[in-house]
Formats: sequence, C-alpha cells, structure tokens
Amino acid sequence: MSKTTDNIFITGLALHAYHGVMAHEAKVGQTFTLDILIDIDLGQASRSDRLAHTVSYGTVTEIASEAFCAQRFRLIEAAAGAVIDALLEKFPQIMKIRLTVHKPHAPIAATFDDVGVIITRGR
Repeated sequence: MSKTTDNIFITGLALHAYHGVMAHEAKVGQTFTLDILIDIDLGQASRSDRLAHTVSYGTVTEIASEAFCAQRFRLIEAAAGAVIDALLEKFPQIMKIRLTVHKPHAPIAATFDDVGVIITRGR
C-alpha cells in the first residue's frame, strides 16, 4: 500500500515585520504575507476526528508569527528559514513544509505585483 501525503495549509497570513537590507525597512517595517503548505499524514485524524492526531492551525499560525517577527532579518530567506525550523521542531509529524514569503512592498525601482521566496524543507 502506498503512503498518501496529505496537506494542511494556511494562506495569506499577514505579518508586520522589519525585515530588509535597507535602513528604512528597519524603521518603518512592512506587511509580509506567508503561505504555509504542510505535508503530513492525516489518515489517523480523518478516522478519529481528534485534534491530537493532527496539528492545530492556530498553533501553526502562532509559531510561524512568533518565529517570523521575533527578530529583524536582513533577508526574507533567513526569516522563512526561522519559521520552517520552528515548525519542524514543534511538530515531529510534519514531513515537509513549503513556505512562501511575499514581500509586495519591496524597495525595487520597478512596477510589480509581488516578490518573495519559496522555501521547501523536509525530514
């Protein structure tokens, strides 16, 4: 029997933080948006209907917010890495995380809708 990969996702988590290379980014900050996609086996949770057999969206959101905002990062790559590390540490049942950090107000001399990074880490 093949193992099924299920997902838990949170999209559009808006967080105000002070990440960036430019001095004004450290002073004023900006709103970043995170999309979190977690690969996890939800077979037991789908049969038991018990929170203990999955991960809580609320706890994922709290941990991601805390890790993202706890310190100032120059690079959003580093901020994303901190979020992923914190989630993998808290939830051993997570197999893989894909995290997108959107920085729609990046100080770039161009017209654009969005910029950011996507980082995927697993066990």
